[in-house]
Amino acid sequence: MKIIIINGPNLNLLGKREPEIYGSQTFKEYYRTLQMKFDTVELSYFQSNIEGEIIDKLHEVGFDYDGIILNAAAYTHTSVGIGDAVKGIETPVVELHISNVHAREDFRHKSFIAPAAKGVLFGFGLKGYDLAIQSFLYS
Repeated sequence: MKIIIINGPNLNLLGKREPEIYGSQTFKEYYRTLQMKFDTVELSYFQSNIEGEIIDKLHEVGFDYDGIILNAAAYTHTSVGIGDAVKGIETPVVELHISNVHAREDFRHKSFIAPAAKGVLFGFGLKGYDLAIQSFLYS
């Protein structure tokens, strides 16, 4: 099974940025844990702070991967383009957020990705990535 994790803006700052919301572990550290736990999965990772690069990556992998875990971060709530890219590809997408977006500002309650996603996970911290991988393995 071939799964990619695509993280959006500011997620490169995990472990430093707002640890009370996002925790103190870097994504690189957590990604190594995922690779060890899911050693039979061909797992890859991409992060960008640039909307167009995220769209390009979705187009690149969206027809030959088995699953995409997409944490588009703030772009979730603003990017019609990313939402359209998810609609335009064949690979199923799980939308993921580390925090509980519904416990935060009102603008975070709207997602342009969710209508085209296989499912949405939020509020489980980094453990959400683990749950998203399992959703592809056991569905």
